[in-house]
Amino acid sequence: MSATSTDQSLSQRERVAVALDVPSWQAAEAFLNQWQGNEKPFIKVGMQLFYAAGPGFIQELTAAGYDIFLDVKLHDIPNTVASAVRSLAGLGVKWITLHASGGRAMMEAAREAAEEAGSQRPRLLAVTQLTSTDQEMLNHEIGIPGTVRDSALHLADLAQQAGMDGIVCSGEEARGMKESVGSLFTVTPGIRLDGKASEDQKRVMTPEAAISEGADILVVGRPITQAEDPVAAYQSILKRVEEARGNRG
Repeated sequence: MSATSTDQSLSQRERVAVALDVPSWQAAEAFLNQWQGNEKPFIKVGMQLFYAAGPGFIQELTAAGYDIFLDVKLHDIPNTVASAVRSLAGLGVKWITLHASGGRAMMEAAREAAEEAGSQRPRLLAVTQLTSTDQEMLNHEIGIPGTVRDSALHLADLAQQAGMDGIVCSGEEARGMKESVGSLFTVTPGIRLDGKASEDQKRVMTPEAAISEGADILVVGRPITQAEDPVAAYQSILKRVEEARGNRG
């Protein structure tokens, strides 16, 4: 699969987002201090850390030169989500997630709010189906018929219509996403170095497999944060991604 213009607009650092899933700003600082003397990693801050440390900590990170992927998965009525995007854009974050299942009007309101930031406009990523969602959950718990793949592709198409910058999906859906909404960034969580599912994520892939399927950005948590040497693990994954991109052509 050839690289898209969207994919080519990313820096090498942006291709791997380190999921900083820690419970406090102290734990986050201790983790990031390991990068002293090295290039700062691209950081994904999720709800756990954002709610514990607060927006002030995010501002400290952006002021220190970190590019922040703020993964708060906004989902509410359009006006509320638009107001939230305005607040988050003021923190200087580069990316913000929201649920595509919130609907087109909600996503369009978010896009219009983001555009108010001008040159500091954050990119918006629409979450399709979480990597914890499997067929049983989709059909019998949530009540959505069809396959997880079909649902994710439908939501990705809706995100494109609403003017989102990218979508978040499992590596299993990445190829279909590129074929359907190739103008959008494809962000893939659930990366495991051995490709084996673990804990709460059921649809996972290795870095090489995800890149081969068309992913532009990989979200990597435990393989880096729980590694004996997180910096070395991060740099190794960056290298694996670059090699995989070269093989993809």
